[in-house]
Amino acid sequence: MWLAQEVIRQKRDGLELSATDIRRLVGGIADDSLSEGQIAAFAMATLLRGMTAAERTALTLAMRDSGQVLHWDLPGPVVDKHSTGGVGDLTSLVLAPLLAACGCHVPMISGRGLGHTGGTLDKLESIPGYRIRPGLARFRQVVAEVGCAIVGPDADLAPADRRLYAIRDVTATVESVDLITASILAKKLAAGLDVLVMDVKTGGGAFMAGREAALRLADSLVEVAEAAGVRTRSLITDMSQPLARSAGNALEVEEAIALLAGEVRSERLWQVIQALAEETLQLAGLARDAATAERLVLEAWQSGAALARFAAMNLALGGPSDLTERPWQHLPRAQEVRAVHPARPGWVQQVDTRALGLLVVELGGGRQRPEDEVDPAVGLAGLALPGERVDENRPLGLIHARDADSAARAARQLQAAYVLGEERPADPVPALLDRR
Repeated sequence: MWLAQEVIRQKRDGLELSATDIRRLVGGIADDSLSEGQIAAFAMATLLRGMTAAERTALTLAMRDSGQVLHWDLPGPVVDKHSTGGVGDLTSLVLAPLLAACGCHVPMISGRGLGHTGGTLDKLESIPGYRIRPGLARFRQVVAEVGCAIVGPDADLAPADRRLYAIRDVTATVESVDLITASILAKKLAAGLDVLVMDVKTGGGAFMAGREAALRLADSLVEVAEAAGVRTRSLITDMSQPLARSAGNALEVEEAIALLAGEVRSERLWQVIQALAEETLQLAGLARDAATAERLVLEAWQSGAALARFAAMNLALGGPSDLTERPWQHLPRAQEVRAVHPARPGWVQQVDTRALGLLVVELGGGRQRPEDEVDPAVGLAGLALPGERVDENRPLGLIHARDADSAARAARQLQAAYVLGEERPADPVPALLDRR
């Protein structure tokens, strides 16, 4: 007789679980036959005792197989990217159409904002009419015809993860590398990928703030995804400063469109996107080396092909037909826009990136509770980055707020998030830190 409590006890005592026991536990999570108390006990035991590589792989595959797994019959490789979250991280909005323009198919299943980090789905929902849940049939059709589709998770994909994640969120077990690995990869593997590139962020604005923790997660993700038959690479990137010049949903969509049209406002953002794209093309077999991959990426960007793919994806999923030509005719705008200047001139030495993310949440651009509605118009724009000088002519940034009172509060918080100095600082931390 199989008993869930016995399996939980084994993990509590530090024993290795069999793949069969893990599959049965995950099945119980998915069909509600395991109680919330049992799931919480399993999550805590896993956090405290850890898992072997074989256990992590078995857990990930069981969660993948708890629902539908997509299979594709397409002329090009099926690829995707996942980011562990950051501030001003609009990478997905640019990367998916860029890869599609290079010959990939990108079924990108994204999530909402979590804590101080922004969510790709929240950004896309600022586009009037854009359907983030078009249904699997339409999702597959858009991927086949356009080359990319960025949507939310379907209820049939990795359903065990939703219940396990909700319980982890309230039982202080979110930090488990084993459970993070399974949660991320279950949904990605269910999308039927050939290639996956991970953007694992570290620094003050990342969930994995410490470099060693980020490296452990990066290695775990590669190991498990490769064991599942998906060619995978992890890039460790810096999140000690905002990646884009903006942080906030509609503001980031507009910056992504501008970048696709050739306007680079943040060199670091473009560096990360290029690195992810070039790594993907090499793993997918579309580029024989780094130089070929770079050439393909630049051609797709400079020719306007990537922008055209974004426009086609947006239109196919219900967005305005002229969004890329006139974004601010469609994207929501804040009632109050205020430039925030420093108390005295100086060079930006450091930015408290996490504080900026929390500021966007406080303005209404993120959630303090799961049921909160997001205001797509609010946020920060024109952010100054380390190594730049700010004064009465160059502000720290622009506050986009609902009203004058919230703008005034946000202005004080924005000033507090910056450390200025009289001398120009040394070169900042590189955007790309490591590859695994």
